[in-house]
Amino acid sequence: MIRNRYTGEMLEFSCEVFPPKRDDDMYEIFQTLDQLEGLTPDFISVTYGAGGSNSKKTAKLSAYIQNLCDVEALAHMTAVGMTKEALPERLAELQKKGIRRILALRGDKPKLMTEEEFENREFRYAADLIRGIRDFGGFKIAAACYPEKHPDSADYETDIRYLKEKCELGVDELITQMFFDNTKFYDFMDRLDKAGVKTPVHAGIMPITKVNQLGTSVSLSGSSVPTELSNLIARYAEDPEGMRKAGIEYAVNQIDDLLRHGISGIHIYSMNKADITKEIYAAIL
Repeated sequence: MIRNRYTGEMLEFSCEVFPPKRDDDMYEIFQTLDQLEGLTPDFISVTYGAGGSNSKKTAKLSAYIQNLCDVEALAHMTAVGMTKEALPERLAELQKKGIRRILALRGDKPKLMTEEEFENREFRYAADLIRGIRDFGGFKIAAACYPEKHPDSADYETDIRYLKEKCELGVDELITQMFFDNTKFYDFMDRLDKAGVKTPVHAGIMPITKVNQLGTSVSLSGSSVPTELSNLIARYAEDPEGMRKAGIEYAVNQIDDLLRHGISGIHIYSMNKADITKEIYAAIL
């Protein structure tokens, strides 16, 4: 944990990595984890391929984090592609590797899954997966949340209602999708408070250090891009190093404002870039 320099209270600091597509690149991610270990984060989360396509790599990296880096691992798991028969096997495998935390997600439809298979999946929503993990027992369960509502939700009220239902199933912590406008996050926290949701929230921050980085990330998260960030990207369109520095500064300023508002956790979407995560960490201490 790190100390909030404004409130004096302790808060959790964490980051995320993703398994490489190529097996040959696994060595590089192990090097990244060795560097992140030096920050003593409260946990490192490991993403999961669509439909479980990277489930073995997720388990392998999570075990490395848990047992060799001596850092708590948070293994992602998706409902899409999961079966009632496979779930206890996957959970038993994680337990055997010493992993005690899971981020339960719905997940996106895999490219090779037909529409019929997608519609008839055994676990339709993250809530169904949460029930299965809870009934198996032995795990701390995290869930995702969207400060600007889930892209599939009809409105904010519906989104908060479903999120509250997930929390009541036994969710221990929430991690937000990336956001770039803190006012959106504060509005979201107000909605949670009015709905009676008391689950701790980790604010998810993605440093935009490359001009072409926003596209896919924003489309998946449903995050809006404030004018300040758009102008910054335009300004450094032909200056990669300037964009890197400006992107880190933007993320640090976001976090600084969150600290002033007494946030309970900061989660960095580090995109496997240990150097960027380390710079941000040093700047917020």
